[in-house]
Amino acid sequence: MARASIEEEFRLRFGGEPEVVVRAPGRVNLIGEHTDYNEGFVMPMAIDRWVTMAVRPRADGRVTLHSIDLNDEGSFALGGEGEPGRTWIDYVRGVAWALTEAGKSLAGFDGVVSGNVPVGAGLSSSAAFEMAAARAFAAISGFEWDPVAMARAGQRAENLWMGVNCGIMDPLICAVGRAGHAVRIDCRSLEMRTVPLPLEVSVVLLDTTTRRQLIGSEYNDRRGQCAAAAAACGASSLRDVTQAQLDACREGMGDLAFRRARHVLSENDRTLRAAEAMRAGDAALLGRLMNESHRSLRDDYEVSTRALDSMVESARSAPGCHGARLTGAGFGGCVVALVDRHRLHGFVPHASALFTAATHLVPAVYPCEAVEGADIVSRA
Repeated sequence: MARASIEEEFRLRFGGEPEVVVRAPGRVNLIGEHTDYNEGFVMPMAIDRWVTMAVRPRADGRVTLHSIDLNDEGSFALGGEGEPGRTWIDYVRGVAWALTEAGKSLAGFDGVVSGNVPVGAGLSSSAAFEMAAARAFAAISGFEWDPVAMARAGQRAENLWMGVNCGIMDPLICAVGRAGHAVRIDCRSLEMRTVPLPLEVSVVLLDTTTRRQLIGSEYNDRRGQCAAAAAACGASSLRDVTQAQLDACREGMGDLAFRRARHVLSENDRTLRAAEAMRAGDAALLGRLMNESHRSLRDDYEVSTRALDSMVESARSAPGCHGARLTGAGFGGCVVALVDRHRLHGFVPHASALFTAATHLVPAVYPCEAVEGADIVSRA
């Protein structure tokens, strides 16, 4: 929703003007999937799809937020008692809890929120929502915006409030995104290096329109399998395991844990190689590494689906495509493809038609640009 529209909605709901309008982007992960919670390497970029929030402080320690997209209103008291829930307002509640636990003194607010990050598509709609909420709390409560600290709060909200054992990547890239660049993140040290996107290619998102739900899904199972593989190798994290060590411990962990770990180790290597390919402007190599990543996610990590595989095949068959892979946790959602800019016009209808013919589903296909992370759009 445009800034003018969300401000008008605020006036209709609450009267007067919002004090601050903030927004946080979604993200697409170019490569490095299911490595973040294994303290490995990832290479996401923030994308030009947003969660936007218009807010004004209130003095009674309550948060009241209206969702334009859901036509619903949620409210809660800061510091109030109660168990974590599973509704949309609980993402904001979880962020407030995590920020309070980190020693921040929060002001309540009235607010309106809207977004165009597809929900459940693997583009971090929840992390974008959480980072928009964190940006709003920082702006109206008067504490300094620290992107890494805010990302940690978002992760704690996901892990301990919403019950999703996710890593740091999603909230971090939503907070620190860089225009025109992906960011190679070491999820152990949180060292970040910006990596330029090759000029001659576009990043294209292909939404299968199939949806997943991380809460209660196999996502947490995969994390447990990785932990078991690391323990079988005598390590606390797969980051500390070499391929030779993994091979030596194969019998003791069983085939399932071995294949999960093999994906993580090989994906870390692909991510580092992909960053070097991008710095060299080698789109062809980057595309091949994306293709290898999808095969590993499909065969070793087993998080792909028939729809995702069909979308990957459709994208690769279209003119100008260097490579394609599922992006996000899997089990549904989106594919990311690397496409020559001058072939983009033909790529979109070609890939869409192939996918629809194979699945009878109509995808949403759109190029995206790398943008800055969570920010203040306007302040009264």
